[in-house]
Amino acid sequence: MENFQLENKDSIETKACNAIRKAILSGDFPPGKKLVQEQLARQLGISRMPIREALKQLEIEGLVKIEPYRGAFVNEVDTEAIHENYVLRSELEKMALEKAYPFITEKDLADMDSLIKGMDQADHEAFVQTNIDFHHLLLKRCPWKRLSTFIQVLWNGYSQQTPEFLHGQMEKSNEGHKQIVQALKDQEPERASSLLHDHILNTGKRLIAFIEAKDG
Repeated sequence: MENFQLENKDSIETKACNAIRKAILSGDFPPGKKLVQEQLARQLGISRMPIREALKQLEIEGLVKIEPYRGAFVNEVDTEAIHENYVLRSELEKMALEKAYPFITEKDLADMDSLIKGMDQADHEAFVQTNIDFHHLLLKRCPWKRLSTFIQVLWNGYSQQTPEFLHGQMEKSNEGHKQIVQALKDQEPERASSLLHDHILNTGKRLIAFIEAKDG
């Protein structure tokens, strides 16, 4: 299946989690399907341990249900949970950028420009990783460490893979990045934060529309 394969980034556990999540959200693994660890490990060419840990993470996200003595099964995709994730991200990342703004350097802005240029030329897989790098750089100067931790938890899920599902998402997303960075350069932190808020919220709306259209 084209939507079930490892990506060339992160740990083996994260790769396995991303591959299974992608297969679920794309419909390759339908609701009710039993996810057999040995079979998944064999298909991905890895051991069972990262599969086991990946399934635990996907259970936290609500995509998988692990039943004692029976195994792991694919859940119905909960669009309300996805909506909650993106609403929380939009509000928390808006706040984090406001807090980070006084500490963002000229080098940070130059590095953001470099990442944006890279995303203009990237394929889906490269875009996913560069997009993660961009958002981390955008918020890395935030002095509120608990806030940063909350945001990272929300990032461990759907956020990473939307460019692989949504038609035109890479172009829409990178145009949003350009607008955010320009607002920072113009010394308009409130506008930059509002743009980031809308950038995240609109991505969530497009992802939910994709899932509902696929299931409809």
